Amino acid sequence: MTTLKHKLAAVLVNLIRLVLSLTFLFSGGVKLIDPRGTQYKIEDYGAAFGLTNLMPEWLPLVLACVLAIVEFLMGVYLLFGIRRRFTLFTAICFLLIMTPLTLYLALNNPVSDCGCFGDAVVLSNWQTFAKNLVLLVLSIIALYYYKLMPHFVGKKYEWIVALLAFVFAALFASYNLWRLPVIDFRPYHVGADIRKAWFEDQQSQGQFVTTFIMEKDGVRKEFALEDYPDSTWTFIESHTIEVEPSKRTGVGDLFIQDATTGEDLTNLILNDEGYTFLLVAPYLEKADDGVMGDLLSLYDFSKEAGYNFYCLTSSGEQAIENWKEMTGAEYPFCHADAVVLKTMIRSNPGLMLLHDGKIVGKWPSTDLPNPKDIDITI
Repeated sequence: MTTLKHKLAAVLVNLIRLVLSLTFLFSGGVKLIDPRGTQYKIEDYGAAFGLTNLMPEWLPLVLACVLAIVEFLMGVYLLFGIRRRFTLFTAICFLLIMTPLTLYLALNNPVSDCGCFGDAVVLSNWQTFAKNLVLLVLSIIALYYYKLMPHFVGKKYEWIVALLAFVFAALFASYNLWRLPVIDFRPYHVGADIRKAWFEDQQSQGQFVTTFIMEKDGVRKEFALEDYPDSTWTFIESHTIEVEPSKRTGVGDLFIQDATTGEDLTNLILNDEGYTFLLVAPYLEKADDGVMGDLLSLYDFSKEAGYNFYCLTSSGEQAIENWKEMTGAEYPFCHADAVVLKTMIRSNPGLMLLHDGKIVGKWPSTDLPNPKDIDITI
């Protein structure tokens, strides 16, 4: 290889190295921030492929953490030039699995998005497939020229960088699991005006165009709705395409229903100008019952202060009755969709505080506030 070609190849492969490392660091990083979100996405995959009954309950969360840590480590290894050939070979193997999978998702759409960048950047299935295909090609090129990638850490110190990266990733994921994600990419973050978002979502609709395939005297033609022909034409089929997607945040999917009467309480809760506590428990039968004393204290505090307090769950009547008997709960229970509740807060249960339609506080079951500190908190 001539000197010029060698220099050009070196520049190319190191640009590729930088692209790959930053992609894996970002992808792994957002998964470390929100391991529960990746867990829920893996559960969606399991449901789509009929594997739910074959997976132990703990497996999706373990897979989510392992995936996040592996991607993050690949990014660190590529960034510092550690174990270059091994890392690139691992990346290629990983992408050889993900690329056909995302092609299947793009063709059949069993899951709306793959979740590769969590909720930070939501890609369509076709965008994800294209991204994986590009990364696969870049990884193969980088592996061919891997010797042109410099080491930024001496070989005898590589293990220190690798160990520090692994410990950081594991501790960071654990912290975000124990508490709440340090960055909340979802529309239910603290400070969000969910009343405004909810009403905007109700008004937001994508624009669709429908065309009709009609036949007359053996000739088929396509017509727009406004040009629909007379009765001498025979209808064959119609096609509807979305020409402008809606700009919904997803908050509009929130529907809160009184568990006893079936009354729609969504507007009542979102339009409350005072403070409202929402105890969010997607599945009461799996909820942490070790915090029942703290919850009762918070409910008593809310009653004394004149604040509303509701428990939102997707669980059925029997689970609600069991929870009442076990905890002595007297607060009202409401039904809501499990997916929406898991989006609202990554804890089961978790506590959310609203004021005039805005989220002013969120706490996991592991860090519920002391009623004495509520006024300071809000």
